[in-house]
Amino acid sequence: MNSPLDWNDLRLVLAVAREGSLSGAARRLGVTHSTVFRRLGTIETAIGTRLFERFRDGYAPTPAGETAAASAARLEDEVLALERRLAGQDLRPSGPVRITTTDTLGAVLMRHLPAMRIAHPEIHPEIIISNAMANLTRREAEIAIRPTPAPSELLVGRRVADIAHAVYGSRVYLARHDDKDLSAHDWIGLDDALAATVIAGWMRENLRSARFACRVDALPALRDAAAAGLGLALLPCYVGDLAPALRRLTPKALAEPRSALWLLTHDDLKRTARIRATLDFLAKALASERALLEGRRAGRAGR
Repeated sequence: MNSPLDWNDLRLVLAVAREGSLSGAARRLGVTHSTVFRRLGTIETAIGTRLFERFRDGYAPTPAGETAAASAARLEDEVLALERRLAGQDLRPSGPVRITTTDTLGAVLMRHLPAMRIAHPEIHPEIIISNAMANLTRREAEIAIRPTPAPSELLVGRRVADIAHAVYGSRVYLARHDDKDLSAHDWIGLDDALAATVIAGWMRENLRSARFACRVDALPALRDAAAAGLGLALLPCYVGDLAPALRRLTPKALAEPRSALWLLTHDDLKRTARIRATLDFLAKALASERALLEGRRAGRAGR
């Protein structure tokens, strides 16, 4: 070996191995495709070993590349663990806090951020809206607000409330359709992006022969399609009950499906002052929404 590898070199090798392409590695690292191409060539020249085989559809690690990527992954885990342990010693309730949540729960969260700014002016929330579960172990976020029946055992958190669901339709649609059998209605379905949700599971179990007017890949689109009169939709009550154009087809929330709202963080971070203060505030704020989350507040859609 003519030149030692440093951590940045190993991060690049690991990114290419994980993504299987230079463009994917560039996105992960926040650099350009040409930068990754140039640096990878420099690394391979410096160590005198080819780390990846180039194919038309991507990059595959050679045995040497697999060894380097495995070592890089172990080193990354150590670095991230050290960062979490050091962050856990922070005693000041100040600084940025990365909070991830879903598109619909983000609307609930935003209602409480002004009060949080007043209560903790030195804490600066960074909101990440994503329906994919952020990896808290890798510090992609520090707090997750997630609907899930059971969170990962690797995380610690608080169960804030149940999340109830009900069937909704627009007033215009329901005025035109007096079918009492749910399967006789038109429905708005979900595509594969939401296949793992409790809504998709309920649809597979209860609407096997139903007609689907369209499919969507996000709950706001599901709400909007129902409000436009395309058909019925199964929605969380905190989404459907606040939509003026919708009303519940049945007055009560369904017994199933049910999920729960969790506030989650990594065990190494729970004693960090800014994380603890944020969790305490959010737990109280979101608990104030419990009636809406659990479908006990009819809201506009129930009137």
